[in-house]
Amino acid sequence: MPRQDIFDEIMALRRKGAPFCVATVLRTADATSAKAGAKAAVTAEGAIIGHLGGACVQRAVRAAAAEALERGAPRVIRVKPSDKVVGLADPDGVQTFKSGCPSGGTVDILIEPWRLPPRLVVFGDGPIAAALREHAALAGLRALGGEAIGEAEAGDFVVVATQGAGDGDALRAALESPAAHVSMVASRRKARALCDKLAAAGMERARLERLKSPAGLDIGAVDPHEIAVSILAEVIAWRNAAGKAAARGERTA
Repeated sequence: MPRQDIFDEIMALRRKGAPFCVATVLRTADATSAKAGAKAAVTAEGAIIGHLGGACVQRAVRAAAAEALERGAPRVIRVKPSDKVVGLADPDGVQTFKSGCPSGGTVDILIEPWRLPPRLVVFGDGPIAAALREHAALAGLRALGGEAIGEAEAGDFVVVATQGAGDGDALRAALESPAAHVSMVASRRKARALCDKLAAAGMERARLERLKSPAGLDIGAVDPHEIAVSILAEVIAWRNAAGKAAARGERTA
């Protein structure tokens, strides 16, 4: 049987687009089957591809990987004998997990999460919408047209840049999606009028309150590319704020 190449496995997981973590053994002490430098991929379902050590290490890695994926941030964990664990973390700040394995060894493991970048769903075909889709990749986003709104998830972003071409329908679809952040290229007055119509048609107030209009940060933007930059800057601010909150274990809307 050919030797497993963990980097090939990692690339295969990336091509599938499903979230996973890479676990790397950083250091070992005393007897342990894990060796420094060993790597494994941990899927969102908890499957471990590669070798990191015995069952005690694997349980800890699965738990830490699930949390790393949820928070979207890397972390280091330490698996050590139960009788040596005196708290949730060691004095150096590393989170500890108890091991009941007979080897009695200690293992430090780096857990690095990977998932596809958030989607930026853009409604509209005008110059601003085109500029947003053109520049989205530079901000680490996957730009998609409004027809992809059915694929949107809570961590994605939606911008309505229809500018008079089907504004109401696009705004309704955007606000009915699970995306946490929805913005619209429109004046406050126009956005308010559209929201009033949606409210009269029965849309819940909580959904309407998610709308940010005008879209973007106030940087004095004038042409479509400048406006797109201001919108992307706002999206980046939202994304980074959510990441910091997740790292603290908080929930964001």
